[in-house]
Amino acid sequence: MHGRCKHIDVRYHFLRDLTKEGVVELNHCSSIDQVADIMTKPLKLETFCNLRDKLGVSDIHSFE
Repeated sequence: MHGRCKHIDVRYHFLRDLTKEGVVELNHCSSIDQVADIMTKPLKLETFCNLRDKLGVSDIHSFE
């Protein structure tokens, strides 16, 4: 178990240091705005269409 904890500590401290130096800025992103969810989760149609629009992908059936 020590090996896993060590990697978590290293990643946490790395991000903490970058944030402190101003290299990166961490912002909260609500689950509604998580565009990657379209590839990883089953979604309701409304949520799917909203995320699809954010990706810039169009519905081929809407052009007929």
